[in-house]
Amino acid sequence: MIDRRGALKTLAALGAASATAGCAVGGGTRSAASELMPGTARRVVIAGGGWGGITAARYLRRLAPDLEVVVLERNPVFFSCPMSNKWLVDVIETNFLMHDQLRPAARAGYRFVNTEITAIDRERKRVHVTGGYVRYDWLVLSPGIRHAYDAWFGNDVAAANYTRTNFPSAYIPNAEHLALKQKIQNFKGGDLVMTLPPPPHRCPPSPYERACLIAWHMKKHRIPGRIVILDPKDGIRPIGGGFKRAFEELYKDQITYVPNAKVSEVDPFNRKIRTSAGEFRFADAILMAPHQAGELCWDAGLVKKNADGKPVNGWSDVDEFLLHARDDRSVFVIGDAVGPVSPLFGHYPKAGHVANWHGRMVANYIAAFSKGREPEPMLPDNLCYMLVNGDPREAIMVDFKYKFTQDLIEQTQVDVNERSTKLFAEDIDWATRTYRDIFGT
Repeated sequence: MIDRRGALKTLAALGAASATAGCAVGGGTRSAASELMPGTARRVVIAGGGWGGITAARYLRRLAPDLEVVVLERNPVFFSCPMSNKWLVDVIETNFLMHDQLRPAARAGYRFVNTEITAIDRERKRVHVTGGYVRYDWLVLSPGIRHAYDAWFGNDVAAANYTRTNFPSAYIPNAEHLALKQKIQNFKGGDLVMTLPPPPHRCPPSPYERACLIAWHMKKHRIPGRIVILDPKDGIRPIGGGFKRAFEELYKDQITYVPNAKVSEVDPFNRKIRTSAGEFRFADAILMAPHQAGELCWDAGLVKKNADGKPVNGWSDVDEFLLHARDDRSVFVIGDAVGPVSPLFGHYPKAGHVANWHGRMVANYIAAFSKGREPEPMLPDNLCYMLVNGDPREAIMVDFKYKFTQDLIEQTQVDVNERSTKLFAEDIDWATRTYRDIFGT
């Protein structure tokens, strides 16, 4: 068990491991160094040790014990984005979010390697890391997202870095979470502006939950100020009714919600934002740039581009049923980086629950391929619980179900807008069960 003080120190140290989260790895040197971990067994390399990657590793060892499984991850410990909004305002402890990576790997029988991936060579089936390369027979990419600051700043790296440092979004597991927690706890008042990414983005209801919990913190500590939510959409979704009631009934003095506020210009130095709903100035901000597939998908050439070589949507182009690259059945993408899977609804929700399901699905697919069989397509489901009140601890939720309909994937969404303490208890139980599934504890 990691004690709270030690956990916070470890979280702060993740900044060094994650400093390149917004920088391309495609320029990494493909070193002439020798192969790392040479061997004769067929091997699955999993790039990314988060909700999807670790799940895939555990299930692969169970379903295909003859395969060697290697997980490559730049962060030394697992830190969960799901549930982190509650941690920001001290509803849950650090230990509930952080998990050791080495002991679960030893128990399940896969290798966990803490390293930086510098390049992916699909032609030679190599993943280049610091000091050499690791070969693979199958590759699973689970890189999460990247922040597309270029949508705001073009090639202005200074503005992007200033924004990342001073107004972090904390949507990628790294030291930004600690920086945002300190920002919230040190906030003295004024307008705190939150920009929401345009859809699709990581965990669609999460920004609204974050706003509610910061508003609860401000109300509890009598901090004179408000949260201004700049939403590019025309309304709150998902769970629109539940969040709308929370804004109006619990935080009418703390939250100002602005729909149709598509960002056109961000000036972080002078603290102002121009949107289609007007210009806004701020005392402080949480600036969430548009989201795209994580850098590894770009480096591997898996982001779909048009005839002019420009990205179509910024997400990985994969087979909607088996999640492998359309041009390479030895490479899979799971979790948030996956592109649209159905013309009926577009993307799966970019959530930890879906990533966990993707890990299980791809483990089944690779196990079948390794035995010379064509796999049967599987479908995920998704649950998202959102805490909207800290006292009493009341949550709302959204439930997604999927089925095959005439060779398409169909989505059914059910919003539970009535906030209750029962749903918060279910949320804690869901996280505990899912951690157990990921780490085998």
